[in-house]
Amino acid sequence: MLTELRIADLGVIGDAAVEFGPGFTAVTGETGAGKTMVVSGLGLLTAGKADPRLIRHGASRAVVEGRLRADDALAAAVDEVGGGVEDGEVLLSRVLTGARSRAFAGGVQVTLAGLDALVGERITIHGQSEQLRLGAADRQREVLDACAGAALADILADYRDRWAQQRAWASELAELDAAAQERARELALLEFGLGEIERVDPQPAEDAALAAEQRRLQAVDDLRLASREALVALVGDDEAYSEAPTALALIGAARKALSGIADADATAGALARRVEEASFLLADTAGDLASYLAGLDADPARLEWIAARLAALQGLTRKYGATIDEVLAWAGRAASEAGRLAGTDDRIAHLQSALAQGQSALGELAARITAARHRAAGEFARLVEAELAALAMPQARLVFDVSPLTGLGPHGADQISLLFAANPGSPPAPLAKVASGGELSRVRLALEVVLADGADGHTFVFDEVDAGVGGAVALEIGRRLSRLARHAQVIVVTHLAQVAAFADRHYVVHKTDDGQVTTSGVREVSGEARVEELARMMAGLGATDVARAHAAELLAEASRT
Repeated sequence: MLTELRIADLGVIGDAAVEFGPGFTAVTGETGAGKTMVVSGLGLLTAGKADPRLIRHGASRAVVEGRLRADDALAAAVDEVGGGVEDGEVLLSRVLTGARSRAFAGGVQVTLAGLDALVGERITIHGQSEQLRLGAADRQREVLDACAGAALADILADYRDRWAQQRAWASELAELDAAAQERARELALLEFGLGEIERVDPQPAEDAALAAEQRRLQAVDDLRLASREALVALVGDDEAYSEAPTALALIGAARKALSGIADADATAGALARRVEEASFLLADTAGDLASYLAGLDADPARLEWIAARLAALQGLTRKYGATIDEVLAWAGRAASEAGRLAGTDDRIAHLQSALAQGQSALGELAARITAARHRAAGEFARLVEAELAALAMPQARLVFDVSPLTGLGPHGADQISLLFAANPGSPPAPLAKVASGGELSRVRLALEVVLADGADGHTFVFDEVDAGVGGAVALEIGRRLSRLARHAQVIVVTHLAQVAAFADRHYVVHKTDDGQVTTSGVREVSGEARVEELARMMAGLGATDVARAHAAELLAEASRT
């Protein structure tokens, strides 16, 4: 429920505040005083389109603020966007400048979509745009579905979920079918590459190992010569009977010399130990070198095999990676992708089966939706016609025509048309084509009154609900608005005293003119001031004694209702 509205520099309103309560609030005022700015301000709080021309002349910006009583759901939603709730209320605001508009909820800036998500289901504004919208098939379907209640809502929710899933599956299947040839070409290339790699059967780092072995075999003569020369230098050559000193012999002499003085001096002892270690290292190296030399045999057959193997591996590295390890990594990725592509046919078959089963389930749900709509259509039309009769349209007929679509749609298998006939001699025809503005206003009000039982806590704002009517019809509109206000908060901008008299709270938009600037404000009227305003509304420019008496009678009649 909306508890307060403050408007600053919007249209002709300089600064005004209105406190709302439960029940029925009427807003009246002279033509041009700015009554519609109240509706415009509420529209901005419900994420309506911002028009910079609404900013009051001479002002740099316009501000609209509203306080909305927060239930648990709204408090949680505001908390989710980072806003806060104070004293059980949420502060909403909209700031308009010449360049842009900004929206705030609970003290934090939100997007218009976020603002609409917070308040769109809590405040409904009925103006000329809503009257036009009532003539649209989608809006007529929404109205009928709302009348059908929670039972249909549950089926519709299930249907829409399944419909969305069907669309997703159908889209995926279409993409798979469209890419079938490209997928087949890609799979063929991957399988060819994997087959080529499988035939060669490379091993990790095999190319590097074979290249090293190839270099060794190609240089075997040089390796033998150099290693034998080194071995002779270490241990000598028994075959040559050379008397040249060897490294081991020389280091042995050094070791012997130092050992003789090791006990006499600690430093000499340390040096002796280091020479001893060196002699052991040289002896080990000489042994390893002898083994290495013994293993250096030429192997032309092995060298030829390595060359052929390296050629085969290079055939792979030219196509699939710079090294064999990269080739093997490519093969792993290719095998995974080939498996995915090969499994696409299974996915297509699964999708086709799922779509067929889903279509059958959708058809069953659509049939249940159609049946529920047919049940609701007759009862809803009967209730609305009773309301229209009370609104001085006793012969009016309202028909919800539920006809089949050519196929299933996002909301079922039905085309909903709201047909209307004001007179018994006229066949029902589409509402938007045959109803006048006044008739549309009364139809709209009748619909809301019938649906009011499910509107507890909701705020309805009516602008020009009394367009094109007067007299007894206006009285009945006032009664219906009062009845609606038993279940919901009702705010009505009206120019008819017969409607305003039924309000629980009455505000007047008044204007002042200093010869240069026109400014409007809002004040609450009660008692004699309210009688005076109702009299003005009936008499025109000035209230007469007769008008005042009539106004008092109106208030008395409304209070009895």
